[in-house]
Amino acid sequence: MASAAVKQLQLAPLGAGDLIDRTVRLYRRHFMALIRASAPPVLIGAVGAVMWSVGVRSVALTESDERLVFYVLLAVAGVFVRFVGLLAQLIVLGGASRNLVTHLLWGEPVTARLIYRSVRSRFWGLLGASLAMVAYLLVTAGLAIFLWYLVLLIFFVGGALLFAGTGGPTWLAAVAAVVFTLGTAVLSVWLFFFTSGRAAYVPQVMMVEGRGVFDSIGRSVVLARGNVRRLMAMFLFTLVGGYSALSLLFVPLGWAAYLRGLNPFTMDAARLPVWYTVGAEVALQLSVILLAPVWTMGLSLLYVDERVRHEGYDIELLAAQRLGEIPSLPRGVNAPLAPAIAAEAPPPAPRPPAPPGSVLGLTDRA
Repeated sequence: MASAAVKQLQLAPLGAGDLIDRTVRLYRRHFMALIRASAPPVLIGAVGAVMWSVGVRSVALTESDERLVFYVLLAVAGVFVRFVGLLAQLIVLGGASRNLVTHLLWGEPVTARLIYRSVRSRFWGLLGASLAMVAYLLVTAGLAIFLWYLVLLIFFVGGALLFAGTGGPTWLAAVAAVVFTLGTAVLSVWLFFFTSGRAAYVPQVMMVEGRGVFDSIGRSVVLARGNVRRLMAMFLFTLVGGYSALSLLFVPLGWAAYLRGLNPFTMDAARLPVWYTVGAEVALQLSVILLAPVWTMGLSLLYVDERVRHEGYDIELLAAQRLGEIPSLPRGVNAPLAPAIAAEAPPPAPRPPAPPGSVLGLTDRA
């Protein structure tokens, strides 16, 4: 039976404000567990970021060919380690989605141990899904940026020709340029979330429903229709929260630089001391540790909400509270009443019946 917290869970469709409010409340309730789960992969990325920063900074200052080669290799290795850290972060956050959904529906505790157990159970699938999502996000972001620049180029070239021919006021042209630039930027962001949001629920589908990578992508495309505004609201909330956390972390670093007579805003980035470069990267990664679980928790809530809207997830929860959990079905058996959360280890397929005339299932040889 579900716990008291789950019995009081409201599974009504969520708006953007309700989504953010519930995300913040769940984040505060499970703060330490989420931080412990998200910290190790972010620390890997932090090491790569420091290697990259030190390598790039030293390339511009060194005069030795041997050291130049070393610093170039250090920067390249930093890029690789940072990419590995990003993949590890996506894998861990994908594994956390199962723990979060089971907490929402069954009252299962949210712990780092359970999150990493889910990661171990589907590691290679999560790795493939993370690589596919990174490639897809890069393609969609590149497409949105390319279309934005193309539209701006056409507008400014056409506007310059029109302005030169008519001789209109300069202030009107400047206002039109600013308005058009901001408007096309908003449209480009909307286009990015419209296309990339189709893959938003791939980790949730894989971990909760027990599907493969390509099947999870197709399932995510079906579930993610019409969620552009809520995804944009979650992104803006996470962006503002990350910027606020980063600003607070940079305050002591800025004071330390000021007391040493440094002004990072006017000094060349290549000539900043190593301690400041490392401190800035550490502050950046700490803000990622604090805010990365918020995005995952918001996507898990959105996933549950989409299934409430389209598949009657709330009806199954009410039935489970009164009648018990729906029995698990053998592998390969499809039915309209299947468990909402697939078992981590699906039961084996039933063995075929023994042929007649042989109790042990042995057949006569010719």
